[in-house]
Amino acid sequence: MSETAIKDMAEATTVISNIQQIKTVSVIGAGTMGNGIVHVFAQNGYKVQMIDIAQPALDKALANIGKNMDRQITKGSITEEQKNAALANITTHIDMEGGLSGADLVVEAATENVDLKLKIFKDIDRLAPAHAILATNTSSISITRIAAVTSRPAQVVGMHFMNPVPVMKLVEIINGYATTKEVTQVIYDLSVHIGKVPCVVNDYPGFIANRILMPMINEAIISLQEGVAGVEEIDTIMKLGMAHPMGPLQLADFIGLDTCLSILNVLHNGFGNPKYAPAALLTNMVQAGRLGAKSGEGFYKYTSGSKELVVSDSFAGNQWK
Repeated sequence: MSETAIKDMAEATTVISNIQQIKTVSVIGAGTMGNGIVHVFAQNGYKVQMIDIAQPALDKALANIGKNMDRQITKGSITEEQKNAALANITTHIDMEGGLSGADLVVEAATENVDLKLKIFKDIDRLAPAHAILATNTSSISITRIAAVTSRPAQVVGMHFMNPVPVMKLVEIINGYATTKEVTQVIYDLSVHIGKVPCVVNDYPGFIANRILMPMINEAIISLQEGVAGVEEIDTIMKLGMAHPMGPLQLADFIGLDTCLSILNVLHNGFGNPKYAPAALLTNMVQAGRLGAKSGEGFYKYTSGSKELVVSDSFAGNQWK
């Protein structure tokens, strides 16, 4: 038997069992979450293969990573040399097969759409090395359902980063029905190694973060819809009264109202409980293209280069002055 055949056979039966075996990380998706995940792994010395279907998206992601690292340099948290070393760890790929070559860990960070994620995981399972752990950054979709379309459900796990990834410490680790304890432990240890604080939860709709957060955001939107209070009042009450750093309506804008709607639909469908039904106002805003910061307007208006919070004209008449 040739050395290549022996190596292939060994790979087929060996699963990553400790973080020292993780050298190369492939990240699928070059959007806000994807490029943040790439940033963190590259900065911590991992070889990172960033994959997206469009080269302009990859180029934009690299530019954003560079700008974010420049902010870190300004704050004194990294040096210019560390930035250059981190950027040198990143390669970009529009070809899935090439981008998954040699990967020890794959982190999927595509749009929060179940059909898209299932398709991606079928491709990952077919193309990624047999030993690789397959993680998804989903914020609400069942890990068990995603794992079921692969031939290695024991190696599939949720690795839910928070936005902005380079800043936020939490990683919500979600066990699917078949996820092994060894895989969970590797992802837990890896999260600590890259400077995050991991919390392990089980696979129920919305997990913990969004099962608690999204109903709060939804209730804030319903309160606005019913005229109980205005945008500023709702956010100020939650910031000053409950010590939240950002009000629920501003946070919804930051997350993306389309993402909020998608997660609430997952909760509503998953539990069959009307308390998770999305507010009519939220649905209408998404249908109108008012998606929050990324579209330039949601509950607030967003102007490039300005950090001032300005309530959208649609809700300005509800403010008490």
